[in-house]
Amino acid sequence: WLDYNGHMSESFYLWAFGDATDALFRYIGVDDDYRASGSSFYTVESHVNYHHEVGGGEPLKYKTQLLDRDSKCMHIFNWMHHGRTGELLATTEQMLLHVDMKAGQASTMPAEVKKAVDAVMAAHRNLPKPEQAGRIIGIRRT
Repeated sequence: WLDYNGHMSESFYLWAFGDATDALFRYIGVDDDYRASGSSFYTVESHVNYHHEVGGGEPLKYKTQLLDRDSKCMHIFNWMHHGRTGELLATTEQMLLHVDMKAGQASTMPAEVKKAVDAVMAAHRNLPKPEQAGRIIGIRRT
């Protein structure tokens, strides 16, 4: 996972955040059996912010917040912290789309998954919006 500078490579930040998002999926009932049935969530947009370098063998800890959802989408935010010091290492904001993989198109979440997502949303509704959420990339002109 390390690049030529001895730090975590950009692609592996996304890999690691993918693992954190998979934990949310398992929590709401989207596991290997669910995907084998022909449905899944696809990432349709992702924004990564790198705060501090991650070296080899560093312990990582994640926090995930559901920012919004509808019948087909989840808007989530993940934080990556150092597992010992708690230092913020990186964040990612993602838009996830529920997909019928057999039809190759977006589909509504089944009732049991939507119910689990709604329960998470109810628990996260009053959390503060992350500072980095909703940022637009561009060169700032003064």
